[in-house]
Amino acid sequence: MLAAQAISQSAEDPLSGLVVRDIPAPSPKPGWTLVRVMATSLNMHDLWTLRGVGHPPERLPIVLGCDAAGYDADGNEVIVHPVIADPDAGGGDETLDPNRALMSEHFDGTFAEYLSVPTRNVVPKPSWLSFDEAACLPVAWTTAYRMLFTKAGIRPGDRVLVQGAGGGVASAAIKLAAAAGAVVYATSRSVEKRAEALAWGADIALPTGNRLPEKVDVVIETVGAATWEHSLKSLRPGGAIVVAGATTGAQPPADLTRIFYLQQRILGSTGNTRSELVAMLRMMESTGVRPVIDRTLPLSDIHKGFQLMIDGALTGKVVIHPPAATR
Repeated sequence: MLAAQAISQSAEDPLSGLVVRDIPAPSPKPGWTLVRVMATSLNMHDLWTLRGVGHPPERLPIVLGCDAAGYDADGNEVIVHPVIADPDAGGGDETLDPNRALMSEHFDGTFAEYLSVPTRNVVPKPSWLSFDEAACLPVAWTTAYRMLFTKAGIRPGDRVLVQGAGGGVASAAIKLAAAAGAVVYATSRSVEKRAEALAWGADIALPTGNRLPEKVDVVIETVGAATWEHSLKSLRPGGAIVVAGATTGAQPPADLTRIFYLQQRILGSTGNTRSELVAMLRMMESTGVRPVIDRTLPLSDIHKGFQLMIDGALTGKVVIHPPAATR
């Protein structure tokens, strides 16, 4: 089968270690199932692996990719939950299992015609979602859902700031927060991406770093060092910053005086649970909210998709079609 593998790592030239080639199809072990991949999508996690961040070189080569939608061995349409873990080890939350792993960390990922996953990681795909839409959800969208509802517990009328509009998590957070009745502020350096944020449901979209009309209850933060000071200054006393990424650097200045004096909360959020994916699907069905797809590409053009991600030239998700999707 055709697959996209990481075979080496380079901080300066990450795509030099990505190859598309034929490898043997997986044989599921007991308790696992085979999925024929109809659509998958790109995430920053894949680039971090290629850069050598958080992924030791001794695990190479490995098939990259965390998102997938396709058919299980019985021909059912499914979405793959990307966190491989034992819920019991995390007290009912698989993201708290110390041995958890995202697809493509310890096991081959989704940039392939077929993949093998634990049977519990297979979730029925609703008929109202296309395979392309479903492939955008497992990482970016369910990460945003966990940040907004599990961690921050937002309610209608809450004021939410989403930093870095245009990325997969950010676009999901804007759409989900707006669908939940929140007042949504979004920031971006790009005029075009600010316009997109308004189209997705943001009430106001501002250049990165601009002062907001009011303090917010929640900040959705995936940018890191470049926006951290602005996030703190935009937050009301007692409000919460939910952090699930740091694409511009993981060592932002921490104004501890502001944090303790205003009793601001900093909440970490990693991954998502199977039950959160199912709950988000119910919300999407009732609200009609759908993911933002920038473009679709064949697996053979995956390098092009990643280069666009590196260049910051995307608005929403890049969906990849393996050859199995056309047969």
